[in-house]
Formats: sequence, C-alpha cells, structure tokens
Amino acid sequence: MERNDKLKRLEYWVKARIGKIAFIDIEEKRQKYWYGNGYGGFYADPNLIPDNAIVYSFGIGEDISFDKAIIEKHGAKVYGFDPTPKSINYIRNNQTPEQFYFHPFGIGEKTEMVTFHLPKNKDHVSGSVYDHSLVDENNSVEVLLKDFKEIVSELNHSYIDILKMDIEGSEYVVMEGILSSGIPIKQILVETHERFFKDGKQKGEQFFRLLYAHGYRIFAISDTYQEISLVKSN
Repeated sequence: MERNDKLKRLEYWVKARIGKIAFIDIEEKRQKYWYGNGYGGFYADPNLIPDNAIVYSFGIGEDISFDKAIIEKHGAKVYGFDPTPKSINYIRNNQTPEQFYFHPFGIGEKTEMVTFHLPKNKDHVSGSVYDHSLVDENNSVEVLLKDFKEIVSELNHSYIDILKMDIEGSEYVVMEGILSSGIPIKQILVETHERFFKDGKQKGEQFFRLLYAHGYRIFAISDTYQEISLVKSN
C-alpha cells in the first residue's frame, strides 16, 4: 500500500471514530478485482460478471478506464451517462470501444432539466447539482437528468449486472428510486461524497442502511474509502 493510501485510510479511521462520517466495513467476503486506473476504477467481483454483461456507468468525466477494462476482460456492454459539457466533448473527441454506448444525460430523482454547477478549477471535470465548496455557484449550465426507470425502459433492459455510480453527491437522492424500481442489479459500485454536505454522516448512514435493507452487502472498499462495492446477497 502506498504512503498516500495509508494516509487516506488513517484519515477515514479518524473521521469515522470521531463521528464525522459514517463507519463502514466489509460485510461479505468475496473475490474482488480492480477495474480501471487508480483515479476512475472500482472493485467488482469477476465471478459475477458474465460474458456480454450489462453495465450502467453513471458519471464518466474524462476517464473511461473502468469501462474499457470491464469491456476488455468480459466483453461487457457498457452504457455510459454524463451530462457534463467536458465529458460530452471528451467522448465526442476520443475513440471509445465498440461496446461502449454513451448518453449525454444524467440520473436524477425524476426526469427534468436542472442547474448543474461547474467546477471552480477549470482543469477539473466533475460538476454537481449541489452547491458545495468545489463548484462555482456563478458558473452553471442546464442539463437533462432522467429517472432510473425511464432510462432502463428506453434501453429495454430487464436486469443490470453492474451499476457503477460516481455522480458527485446525487447518489443519496437517486438510490431509493433505483432500489425500488424492480430492476435486478447484481453489483452496485458507488463513490460516496459525504464530504460535500454538512449532514454527510447522516446521509451516509441512511444510504448504507437503505442498501442493506434491500439485500446489498459491502464486499470491497477502495484504499481511499470512497469507492464502495456491494453485491446483492443471496
């Protein structure tokens, strides 16, 4: 483990113990494999990924290393979603795998146009519907978000093998709709953003309780404790 990763783990441990963030731990032991680079990757259980798996990848940015890796290893069909202008331009101007299907909208509680705050740092990609310290409240665009059931219906899928999500804080408001949709999802990979909110610990605790109540168990946690992988327990 690199020094920075050790420091991140120590930072998480301290914050969890003093009550600043929700405490999480491994709930089910499974095989895990890291797909993608250190910045954009996630753990997944390779034994649960069939050939031609259906993968939904919410939050692309300018990094499709996860998507490429899972396509190369499993021949997966990856459906990518991101309404961010930089992300749309990145996909438009770069070659993507044949089995990567990009959609220039995001996921929301309902289908609507919303104000999307762009990052203060012009070199960064990730914006957010939330006004937090890393975005510029005076620099925003209107983007389309769609309800999860509408997205699945449009793409004509009856199940999803992996749902990966890095959506800058919106995970806390869309997960209820995802889990109550009736669409079977075997693995959920999510980057959490408690740090964006004053009540981040409460949001985190509610988030993981919701997933647990729907039968999902944590089987892998990244070294930064921000990328969490869960499986639907049998």
